[in-house]
Amino acid sequence: MRTTLTIVAAIVVAGHAFGDFAELVKQGDVYDAQFKPDAALQYYLPAEKLNPNDAALLVKITRQYVYRMADLPAKADQLKSVRTALAYAERAVKLAPGECDPHLSCAICLGKLTPLVGNKEGIEASHKIKAEAETAAKLNPKNDFAWHLLGRWNQELAQIGGMTRALAMIVYGALPSASYDDAVKYFQKAIALNPNRLIHYVELGRTYALMGRKAEAKKFIEQGLAMTNRDQDDPETKERGRKTLQTLE
Repeated sequence: MRTTLTIVAAIVVAGHAFGDFAELVKQGDVYDAQFKPDAALQYYLPAEKLNPNDAALLVKITRQYVYRMADLPAKADQLKSVRTALAYAERAVKLAPGECDPHLSCAICLGKLTPLVGNKEGIEASHKIKAEAETAAKLNPKNDFAWHLLGRWNQELAQIGGMTRALAMIVYGALPSASYDDAVKYFQKAIALNPNRLIHYVELGRTYALMGRKAEAKKFIEQGLAMTNRDQDDPETKERGRKTLQTLE
């Protein structure tokens, strides 16, 4: 059975009589900028039919399926959406292995996937997140979010205690090494590259909180909370920051 989005996409393609690829992408970009993924996909998916090997478009489609997760209450639906996103990102990597954005998209999708799957798949994804984020940072050292993802990866992995890590090693194989110090370094680099992205400040603050450095934690979390929302997940980021602040009181 075809999904509603697929049917709508087919109608749009027919309506455009296999019309202008660039115009479809342009219309999709309007809704992408407004964080309206379903509306954006009504243009991006028909554009994909016209040019299925455009890596930049596949990255845009990936982003929409990640955005859609926020409005899906059921875990199964979230998992389906992120797996679809990951499939598009992996196609983009194959088409443009020398470009940053496809690798970055893969890392983001894998990060969204990890909380929704079992331990074994989560550990496998963790290895891939690090590899894809490192590749993205190498291909474009000025991409702040590539460094942010490396910071977030270290922050998350460093929280896994010795006993859990040892058990995971026995059952699933070794976990990569990670540290809060490296997380701090990567978040600081992300801030230096883009001081206008609030998630960098909040996650740096949350890392300091995990390290027991309360004054620094409060400083950076509060700085992030005071900033204007710009990205789709900024409200969620601020909520994480507020919860961390409550633990510091």
